[in-house]
Amino acid sequence: MDFELPRELVAYLAELDAFIEREIKPLQAQDDNERFFDHRREWARTDFDNGGLPRPEWEALLREAKRRADKAGHLRFALPREYGGRDGKNLWMAVIREHFATKGLGLHNDLQNEHSIVANHPFVLIFRDFGTPAQQAEFIPGMLDDGKYRVTFGLTEPDHGSDATHMETRAVPETRDGQSGWLINGQKMWTTGMHVASHCAVFARTSGNDGDAGGITCLLVPAQAPGVKVEEYLWTFNMPTDHPRVSFTDVWVPDSAILGPVGRGLAIAQHFVHENRIRQAASSLGAAVYCINQSVEYANHRKPFGKPLSVNQAIQFPLVELATQAEMLRLLIRKTAWEMDQMPKPEVEKRLSDKVSMCNYWANRLCCEAADRAMQVHGGIGYSRHKPFEHIYRHHRRYRITEGSEEIQMRKVAGHLFGFMGPKKQAKTDS
Repeated sequence: MDFELPRELVAYLAELDAFIEREIKPLQAQDDNERFFDHRREWARTDFDNGGLPRPEWEALLREAKRRADKAGHLRFALPREYGGRDGKNLWMAVIREHFATKGLGLHNDLQNEHSIVANHPFVLIFRDFGTPAQQAEFIPGMLDDGKYRVTFGLTEPDHGSDATHMETRAVPETRDGQSGWLINGQKMWTTGMHVASHCAVFARTSGNDGDAGGITCLLVPAQAPGVKVEEYLWTFNMPTDHPRVSFTDVWVPDSAILGPVGRGLAIAQHFVHENRIRQAASSLGAAVYCINQSVEYANHRKPFGKPLSVNQAIQFPLVELATQAEMLRLLIRKTAWEMDQMPKPEVEKRLSDKVSMCNYWANRLCCEAADRAMQVHGGIGYSRHKPFEHIYRHHRRYRITEGSEEIQMRKVAGHLFGFMGPKKQAKTDS
């Protein structure tokens, strides 16, 4: 059993660090771009007079960082080589994401809006695995090369969150001008990025009954199609917001807008969940480690009553517990990511989804606890926006809900643990 990281991975981390020093940090330092990361960050990023949307100059800065990363060969790292990537594995991506987050806030990796110089690109893989040849030829280059297409995700609804099978959005067949298609009516929540999207992947019931896993279809709806309306942008704990409630009123799309098999749209919704959760868990772990490290450094430096804070067990013990949890969690994340790389994607759902859920829900909780402890150790300055801990807390608190809520993920773990799903259920069936 070897716990050493592959030498090639260690070398790539050094390559990424050199790129950040050479290209990303100077970009962050120029034209007062530091305002997006220092105590002014929330105000600098948010157009409070325009629905709380991200300011155009903030999004332009993120695009420039991505452009530089793509030119250097890093942005598409996780994608297959046929799309300009490096076939990046789950273990490598988990280590990279932890490495980035351990550095703290910066243009290299800002999770408030899922930005990283080593990106995920989930829709590229969705189109690869579910799209028609025509859709693949149009959308994949349009997303990767010229930015013509940006697809957002329309699954959650105002009255239906974790249980998508009871969605109220409906699509019914309708022919227009001799062309068969679908008429869509309904609403979606948290359709992130709709303000810059070209299309929304709308999940709608096309057959079956409420509660059925089957009968839900994914339809590619142009964002500017008649009947599509952004009703409101939902202001959140960590601003800016690009998360609107969108209504679809008598929106018609042709059959060519269907993405994947009719009636099996939930497979698309679940397609990238395990990869995304393990990477996001690694990011939360890295952010937690950053908070722990900063607290230790401050406790050694700060000297109230003539001696360092760090000599007090009231300071030591909570940080010891957090550091211990971080060490154990790192091993579980890397082991799980490595195991994911050893099997086909369908097998991950059957055999490892409980471990992925363990990693994700515990990492998100740990990060919030570490950020809260960092505020406490730093005292008043830790509570202020002149330190990044409040920003880290507000952002990662989101993931305890949005990346599959803690309760949903714990239910998945329980299902495997008690034999309601996974290998234990199969063993019961076989016996």
